[in-house]
Amino acid sequence: MTYLMNTYARQPVVFSHGDGVWLWDENGKRYLDGLAGVAVNGLGHKHPALVNALCEQANQLIHTSNIYQIRRQEQLAERLCQLSAMDNVFFCNSGCEANEAAIKLARLHGHHKGIALPNIIVMENSFHGRTMATLSATGNRKVQAGFEPLMTGFVRVPYNDMTAIHHVAEHNADIVAILVEPVEGEGGIQIPNANYLHQLRKTCDAHGWLLMLDEVQTGIGRTGKLFAFQHTDILPDVLTLAKGLGSGVPVGACLARGEAANTFKPGNHGSTFGGNPLACTAGLATLTALEAADLPANATRTGDFLRETFSREFANEPSVLSIRGIGLMIGIELDRPCATLVARALEQGLLINVTAERVIRLLPPLIMNLTEARQLADILIPLVRQFLQENNA
Repeated sequence: MTYLMNTYARQPVVFSHGDGVWLWDENGKRYLDGLAGVAVNGLGHKHPALVNALCEQANQLIHTSNIYQIRRQEQLAERLCQLSAMDNVFFCNSGCEANEAAIKLARLHGHHKGIALPNIIVMENSFHGRTMATLSATGNRKVQAGFEPLMTGFVRVPYNDMTAIHHVAEHNADIVAILVEPVEGEGGIQIPNANYLHQLRKTCDAHGWLLMLDEVQTGIGRTGKLFAFQHTDILPDVLTLAKGLGSGVPVGACLARGEAANTFKPGNHGSTFGGNPLACTAGLATLTALEAADLPANATRTGDFLRETFSREFANEPSVLSIRGIGLMIGIELDRPCATLVARALEQGLLINVTAERVIRLLPPLIMNLTEARQLADILIPLVRQFLQENNA
């Protein structure tokens, strides 16, 4: 009997401790972490600077609430704004809460402009969270099924399709924002055209819309830049972060710039736990460690190595349809569902994920070096080959 709600299809393993890119289970078996807690543990496990900062802060103060000023929160907000060129930050506890804040901000922004029923353009195959608003914005019927009626106020278009957005602009006067992932993570590591964000920025400027980037998965060094939008020369109006920001300590952030930064007033939004001293200490320690070791550059170097290795090894395998990614955000798309590979990899001491039914998703810690990346490839490549051979028989 379990006292946990049946909300997860958990793998049959309990981890006892970790170090760097490695985890150990309760029986002492070692595993190479190719998932980093789903893009959370960018610093790996037991990073000394993070551990020391958290222990020191926990010994002083963990929580007071946002009724009072919080110095660590002010410091993290300043640091994030300096790094992103945004103006201010609202802190929360997760990615879906950050996106919830962005959705509320966009709606309030629309009401301030006199739009009674503001709409937000969202994308097919997107993922923004599992609260009612973010679930409704998400472009995945599997996630939404059973939770109807969904919230209204979202207009869905295909990802990476500017023609569809222009069509919406011509026929809907109530659009106030576009909410989009720079790379669709849960949707299968979908990489848009190089000029996609430029075109979205131009369209938002032309129509007075907010450009809201969901960087919950792509942010904090994952793509080889601290933020994925920094691969371009554009700035969003709203930027959402979580996952890697706290290196495992729950923290989310909704950043805003310009007119959007002045939308919320006291009483419009809030969070009991959001931005408490412990969470913000984790964020500050994470950013300092990322910068000290130049981990975004390492993500590019290691990610390039892995993609090149997979491309070479699977070059003559027609069942491997695509190998794509940016930084340490990698997808290997097969021509068939492959969820069983997660358990097979676990048996071989490797943690991976399968998303969109047939995309092997790799999100290793940003500290992974080339030797460790080679070990990952040496485990995964034979597993994929064996899986395809068995299913071709």
